[in-house]
Amino acid sequence: MQNRFIRGTFFLTAATLISKVLGFIYIIPFTALVGTQGFALYGYAYGPYTILLSISTIGLPLAVSKFVAKYNELGNYRAGLTLLKYGICLMILSGGISFVLLYVLAPYLAEAVVGANESSGNKVEDVQSVIRLVSFALMIIPAMSIFRGYFQGSQSMGPSAMSTVIEQVVRIAFILVGAYLIIHVFEGTVANAVGAAVFAAFAGGAAAFCVLLFSFIKRRGVIKRQRDESPDNENLPIFSIIKELIGYAIPFVITGLAIPVYQNIDIFTINELFVSAGYTLGEAETINSVMRMSLILVMVPLSLATAFGMSLIPEITSSFTRGKAKEVNSQISQSMLIMMFFTLPAGIGLSILAKPVYAMIFGTGNSPELGGFILQWYAPAAIVLALFTLTAAIMQGIDQQKQLIAGIAIGVLVKILLNLTLVGSLEVAGPIIATYLGFSVSILFNVYRIKKGVGFKMAPFLHSLREVALLVIVMGLAVWGVKALVELWLPASFGDFYGSVIISIISIIAGLLVYLGGGVRIRSVRNLFISIKNDSFSA
Repeated sequence: MQNRFIRGTFFLTAATLISKVLGFIYIIPFTALVGTQGFALYGYAYGPYTILLSISTIGLPLAVSKFVAKYNELGNYRAGLTLLKYGICLMILSGGISFVLLYVLAPYLAEAVVGANESSGNKVEDVQSVIRLVSFALMIIPAMSIFRGYFQGSQSMGPSAMSTVIEQVVRIAFILVGAYLIIHVFEGTVANAVGAAVFAAFAGGAAAFCVLLFSFIKRRGVIKRQRDESPDNENLPIFSIIKELIGYAIPFVITGLAIPVYQNIDIFTINELFVSAGYTLGEAETINSVMRMSLILVMVPLSLATAFGMSLIPEITSSFTRGKAKEVNSQISQSMLIMMFFTLPAGIGLSILAKPVYAMIFGTGNSPELGGFILQWYAPAAIVLALFTLTAAIMQGIDQQKQLIAGIAIGVLVKILLNLTLVGSLEVAGPIIATYLGFSVSILFNVYRIKKGVGFKMAPFLHSLREVALLVIVMGLAVWGVKALVELWLPASFGDFYGSVIISIISIIAGLLVYLGGGVRIRSVRNLFISIKNDSFSA
């Protein structure tokens, strides 16, 4: 059981990380093909699409995962299959409604974005076209997500992991190949190329759905046997299923909105706060923009915690339903240790290399000094955000949904109050510190409720973490030393951009070698990865 849990977590985490990294890398060649104006047009389509996708799914995929895990553990496999059938129908309906809504509203949204009389940028007709093209994805992505939730709830992470990677690979291939062919072969417009790029969301979703459907058909014999032989094959009323599912879904929606809410607090308060502190509006907008760009880099290691949460919820729900408090405690400790093993060095290393990494990714023309300073402060937030995401997943796994919402609300209130008070004294670092403290309050609240709910003991976890923390310090010193040496050795003729690329790559490689080399010597970490390896070969 424990080996399967670790392996499932590892596979889903690896798949999510690969997907996030691919989604980050493709921006560079795509922007080179369509230019900054084309990339802006691409963003106009994805803004309303993302909102309607969240509304159409209303947190159901993770709620399905929790529901299926619970009833499978109770011996009622029929309940999960019933939910899958009605859930897909519900998602097709809600996705269809969202598609129609976005398609019909496209002209009005386009006008709101660029203005009816604006002629210096993208045309209203082009914005309307790309919004309508991306809306087709709403007809398939919600239903595909329900399938993922079913597999994760059945503690079968392979299909979810595979579909995640396939979706991203197909989407990116469609984007890059489509844009290249339209511009360089068919001599089409940038707007047409962006139209093909946004339609890639539908292509990727369709590919992922096919992978999940194939996996379901391949396993239908086992699934049917589980259903027929399950000790409790009670047919639950569909209204009872929906009521329970919505009860699970609401906290998932609120938890998923936590990080965007923090972002929007900054977006809508920073300009006014910095202007009040003596900055010009232009300077305030630059700070606002650079903070959002820095957060893009912070979100890459955070994807690890997101994947951990997705795989952790059904496992903990299963153990909690059986009353196995010791097993729940072990799963929590293992998950937190693996997560910290990856996110702790990522956050610290990114902070040390903030200036060269920022210049390497965003170029030397996008406020590299300010960007390096902000990223240096913001990078360790990956650790705090990861802890929040993981503890939130644990809270939902042990039926502490109401308490979780309360903890999030308290943290958001702290963030708002500190934003208002810290900018005057700490200036640029003020909103970042407010984010740290807001999420820290929520994390402490979550840990308190987890300890109370399952008797979780921090001492064994902190003992194992001590070794990882020591290794991170050694790695940090190595990265800092290599960075300083390369800066001394590097000729000025390389320029700021190429110098930043060389410094970043050499320092990152040195950090990886030191960290991974030392990691295999930590007994607790080595045991976890031996478990993954042994279970993979025995599966």
